[in-house]
Amino acid sequence: MDVDKDGSPSPIEFRLDPASGVPTYLQLVQQVEQALRLGYLRQGDQLPRVKDIVAGLAINPNTVLKAYRELEHRGLVVGRRGVGTFVAGALGKVGLREQAALQKSMLAWMRTAATAGLDEDGMAALFTAALHDLRQSRDGHADEDDGGRAGVVA
Repeated sequence: MDVDKDGSPSPIEFRLDPASGVPTYLQLVQQVEQALRLGYLRQGDQLPRVKDIVAGLAINPNTVLKAYRELEHRGLVVGRRGVGTFVAGALGKVGLREQAALQKSMLAWMRTAATAGLDEDGMAALFTAALHDLRQSRDGHADEDDGGRAGVVA
C-alpha cells in the first residue's frame, strides 16, 4: 500500500495492465479519475509520491510525472513543490447510496447475461454498444430502426 508523506495510507494504490494497450501514464490518469468518480479520492487527498509509485510498479519516474501533469492540466490535482500532489478538483459523481443501488442492479444484469451465455468480453461489448446508443440518443442522432446494428461502430 502506498503511504502519504506523513506515513498514513494513500487512498489510492495504482495497478497496471500491460496487456491493455493503454499507455502507462493514461492508466494512472484513468485510475485517479475513476477513484474521484467513485468517491475514493476527495479534495485535499494526497496522491502517492512519485518515488513510491516508481518503486512499487517498476516504471520510469517520467511516466508518473506525465500522468500527474495531465491530471493537473485537467484541473484535478495540484502539485506542491517538496510536499506532494493533492486532489484539487472533483468529477461529477453519484452519491454512495445511489452507486450501491446501481451496482446491485448492474450485478443482477451481469448474472442474467452470464446465464444467457455471455462471457466478460461479451458483456463489455454489449455494455459499450448500449453506452454508444445512449450517447447517440443524447446527441439526437439515434435512429428508430438501426437495422440491428445497435451501437456497432464500423
